[in-house]
Amino acid sequence: MLDDIDRGLIHALHIDGRAPFSTIAEVLGVSTQTVSRRYRRLCAEASLRVVGLADPQRAGRTQWLLRLTAGPHSAQDLAAALARRADTSWVMLASGGTEIVAVVHTSTADGPAGHALLLHDIPRTAGITAVSAHCVLHTYLGGPTAWYGREQTLDAAQRRRLQPAPAPARPAQQALTPADGDLLAALRRDGRAPLTDLAAATGWSPASVARRLADLRAGGALFFDVDLDAALLGVTTQAMLWMAVGPAHLDHVARTLAGHPELAYVAAVTGPSNLVAEALCPDPAALHRYLIEKVGSLEAIRSLETAPILRTIKAAGPLPSAARTGAIRRRNV
Repeated sequence: MLDDIDRGLIHALHIDGRAPFSTIAEVLGVSTQTVSRRYRRLCAEASLRVVGLADPQRAGRTQWLLRLTAGPHSAQDLAAALARRADTSWVMLASGGTEIVAVVHTSTADGPAGHALLLHDIPRTAGITAVSAHCVLHTYLGGPTAWYGREQTLDAAQRRRLQPAPAPARPAQQALTPADGDLLAALRRDGRAPLTDLAAATGWSPASVARRLADLRAGGALFFDVDLDAALLGVTTQAMLWMAVGPAHLDHVARTLAGHPELAYVAAVTGPSNLVAEALCPDPAALHRYLIEKVGSLEAIRSLETAPILRTIKAAGPLPSAARTGAIRRRNV
């Protein structure tokens, strides 16, 4: 169970994933030791983790939403294999456990190797009975834009005290470069890694790391996300919503949905279902009300498919090292 301190800490990390514990403690009115102890406990017991992520567009990467259907005995193994890959995130089991939904990151700069999963690995994997891949054209909610239904424990004054200080204007230094690869890899593993650890991972000085972090954050090329068991936030029912909307109304519908606190993700994609969203609700009845009262009021939505999410295998960040051990053969994705 979360108390007010836990909820305040989680909300603070949503505002600034690298906020010092001393600053969070001052805002919450507790000791730094209390915040540090609570953070460690939430990491151990609630899967709390802060991850640093590159904005996909600024990193020159394309995102795909992959939907796989497999037999009931192979779907979990396939999902686990997908989750171990470095080019995936948000791997989930849906629709009775026979459907896998995953975000795949590709790069045209890598040539054919950048699309290896889509072009080679998936077609050669036994047990998959259906595949559809949807290129993400525009993200309206998700990534740097946090879920509006997250913890809202802190008041406006407390939130202002936690906002990262604006970095000096250095536009030429705010774009991602290949030299940032080691820094991004370290932040994906632990977004709160100390500057000394990041310096060891990159070969830079701690001062250089601090300046680079400030530049990338100021330019929007780097953001921090919080992985957490959604059930602790009162969410017991999750679902993917696949919608078909006429092109003339797509932007209006997507922007309207992006303002709904029940949704954590909204994106325009390719395919017959050209708009996709992820709903997070307290229970099935709340999802039912949301679909009828809010989604149903948008007449431009021509069709709607609801796929319940049963389990999230992998969230925004990479799996812990223990879960990634073992070779992954191509025929097993």
